[in-house]
Formats: sequence, structure tokens, C-alpha cells
Amino acid sequence: MPTPEDIWADADLPARRLAGVALNPSSPEDVLLRLLAEAPPAARMVLCRDRILPDAVVEAVLRHPDTRTRSFFARNPHVDPAQRARLVDDPEWFVRAHLADAPRMPAGRRPRQLPDETAVHMLSTYDDELQHGGVYRQLSPGLRRSMPTHPVAKVRALGVGMWSDLPAGTRAALLADADDEVRQRAERHAQGEDPAWVERELPEWSCHGRWDMLMHQALSRAVVDSVLTAPVAEEERAAIAGNPSLPADVVVLLSADPDPKVREAIAHRADLGPAERRALAADPDPEVRLALSVHPALSEEERAGIDYEIPADDYFPPYPEPDVPRDPEDVRRDAVSSHPYLRRRAARDHFLPPDLVERLAADGDPGVRVLLAQNHPEAPAALLLRSFLEYGGDERAQLTTRPNFPTAGLAAFAAHDDPEVRALAALDPGTAPATAERLTRDPDPAVRAALARHPNLPRPRLTELLDDEELAFAAASNPALEAAALRRLVELRGRRG
Repeated sequence: MPTPEDIWADADLPARRLAGVALNPSSPEDVLLRLLAEAPPAARMVLCRDRILPDAVVEAVLRHPDTRTRSFFARNPHVDPAQRARLVDDPEWFVRAHLADAPRMPAGRRPRQLPDETAVHMLSTYDDELQHGGVYRQLSPGLRRSMPTHPVAKVRALGVGMWSDLPAGTRAALLADADDEVRQRAERHAQGEDPAWVERELPEWSCHGRWDMLMHQALSRAVVDSVLTAPVAEEERAAIAGNPSLPADVVVLLSADPDPKVREAIAHRADLGPAERRALAADPDPEVRLALSVHPALSEEERAGIDYEIPADDYFPPYPEPDVPRDPEDVRRDAVSSHPYLRRRAARDHFLPPDLVERLAADGDPGVRVLLAQNHPEAPAALLLRSFLEYGGDERAQLTTRPNFPTAGLAAFAAHDDPEVRALAALDPGTAPATAERLTRDPDPAVRAALARHPNLPRPRLTELLDDEELAFAAASNPALEAAALRRLVELRGRRG
């Protein structure tokens, strides 16, 4: 079956123009229904996957005989998840797989949650091959928390995966569960806390299983000593350095390891003693000093006394909203710290109170400002625009989708050297027609496409672009096109540019 990329690559100019009509917010319901019934695959893909749809069109999509068409709707991030949920028992595995896979989202953004009853149905009836990360990204926080004690056994079995975060009573209940699968999964997790079992089952060769056990499971003294004296592969000392079961004397030993990667890993441990912290604070390796500088046991005075350097190549993306908010006092402590990394951690918090939002919006560290802009729902307009202008990372464009991103006055950037900044003029409802037209001839293709959608684009130029091989899709999605014009484009679907 062709991929979405194949479908778009195979679309000719008339098909791409119809795809623009399908995306156009001005397209009336009858036009959308006709496209759904008659349009080529590229237009149906855009229609079903890339926009909100009227109820009548949703009903027609759900009944559509084409598997691929329904599958596009299954991954639509714009529609109500309850509408997508109606495909949960679709007769085609392909459609159910796309529903389970979740809509594609920008980095750091989660898809909207499916109704709990739909999610439980998927978890308890879908084949194991569909039980992957996409399903879990669509679960509500409440359902995720309830999984280890859920009345449906298959859901409890999946909830066992939260073992390390479960209280003792819940663990005991899972180990005594009446369902064989639940009980067996719990037993396997409990075995990972038995050093003797880990020692017995630890692979003798370098592999994913060995590395996972060395990093996360309870290690016997014999296993630790074997890694210290005869590791199977390089960097195994760094692998065990973060293991919570590491004996205190080995933590001390590894804090002076000749490998800076080992010392850096040890520097993150909460159980470091004062002497080890002092030694690592003066470590000759800058990355070790930086790792130690954010240690929670340090006072602000001790932190300020460390000669650390903040790398200039950090990136500042959006982060998903956590299921459980951080402790407000911990967030406030980080927000007022002298350390940029701790202030950056605070800036990522979706629940930051207004006084800290104001404080961090004026922070001298660009990382703090951009992270606040990327993650806080009430990030101020001036901060959002400043962050867009200053930050060049891959997630830069997401700043324009934040709730308070300003639009008025953006046409002032129409002659900017940076094409992404020039394209901001497409968001300004006041962009002059002449400016919009000029930018449809910009050297940068993304700028040209963005301005081809601007409603102030002069009608002669818009009409011209409807027959342009490159820009027909963008021009046909221009909301300035009236219903009559959109209907004519559908009638002309067989014409080639």
C-alpha cells in the first residue's frame, strides 16, 4: 500500500489543487463531501487527516469503503478523539493499527486523549503487535494511574510495567493476582529486584539485555566486582554508575574513576557524600563539573563556587505536560536559582505561577526564555515573538502555534534576511496585498507557500497561482476563495495546469 509520501509524490497539479480545496476552511460541506466521494487519493488524504470536519463529512468518512481513507482519519490530530474512536472496531487491521499508532504530533506534544472506554477496549482486545507507544500516548492520566489496579486483567497486566513506581501494597496484590498473565509479569519484575536472580540470569555477552540489567536491576557484589575488574564491554563502569543498588563504597570508588564518563554519571547520584561532591566540583573535566553543579544537595553558595560552563549548542523544545505536577516549592527553588540549568528546568513547568512566569520571561539566559515560551500556556506575546526571533532550533516553528503568539505587525519582518522570519508576514491579517504578492515570488519556497495562503493576496495573483505547479495546493487553500470559486475548482478537477 502506498505511503502518504508516495501518494503526494504521485499527485499531479489538479490533484494538488483539489487537496488545497480540501484543506480550505472556506470550503462548504457539499464541496467536502464531493471531494470525499470523487477526489484522487492526495485530496482525500488531506481532507481526512489534516483538518477539522463537519459532522456530516465525519459520518461519510467513517462509512467510506476505502481502507486508506478511513486510516487517514484514524490519525487526524484535529478532530475530536471521540470521532476517531468510532474506528476502534474497524474491520480492517490497517485502520485499527493507525488508530493505535496515534496522530503524528510535533516534538513534545501529545495527541489528545481517547475516551477511556475506547482505550480500555484497545488495551484489552488488540493484538500485541498493536500494543506500542502510540496507544499509551493517547491514554488519559487517570487511566494510566489506574492500570495496575484496573478491573480488566489485560489492563492490569500492562500496568505491571509501572512496577518501579508502585507502592508495596499494589505490588503484593499483583504478585497474588488471580490472572496468570498479571501474576507472571509481576513475578518477572520482582525478580529484577533479587540480586541473586540478576547474577544468575545476567548474559555473559554484551547485548541489550545485559546493559539493561546493569543499569536498572539489583546487582550483587559479585556482579559489581566483575564489572570493575573484568567488564565484558567498554563503558560498563559508566553503565553501573547510575544503578540505585550500587554499594556506597563503590560509589566512592567510581567518583574517582579515571574515565570522565564514569565520574559524570556518578555526579548525578543523589547519594553522593560531601567529600565526593567537593572532589567532583573541582574535577578537571568540564562536563563532570557541570553535572555536579546541579546536584540537589548543593547550596546556592556551593553551586556558585563551581567553575562550570553552559554549552552553547543546547536545544530548547516543548515538553509534554506531566501526569503529576512537580512540587511547587521545588519549582520555585529552581526558578530563583543562580544556575541556568535549574532555571531552565523550572521554565519547562506547565503550571508555573504568574510571578515566576514574569520573572523567567525576563531571564538573561536565552534557554530559560525559549523553554518558557515553548511550554507555558500563558507565555506572554512579547516573549513568544522574541524567542522566535532569537532561537534557530528545529522546534522554532512551534512557537507560532502557542496561544498568545502575536500576529498584528508581523508584516514588518517581510524584508528580513531570515526566510522563517519573513514568513511571519503570512500570520499578519494586516499584511498589505502588495507585500503578500511580492512574497509569493520570494527565493524561499516555504515563504512563497505561506503567502500564497494569505487572504490579502490580490485576486489576479491568486488566480495565477491556482495553475502554478509548485503553489497550486497552497493557493487553493487560501480562505479568500469564495464557495462559488471553490466549486468551480472541483468542476475543473480534470484540467491540467
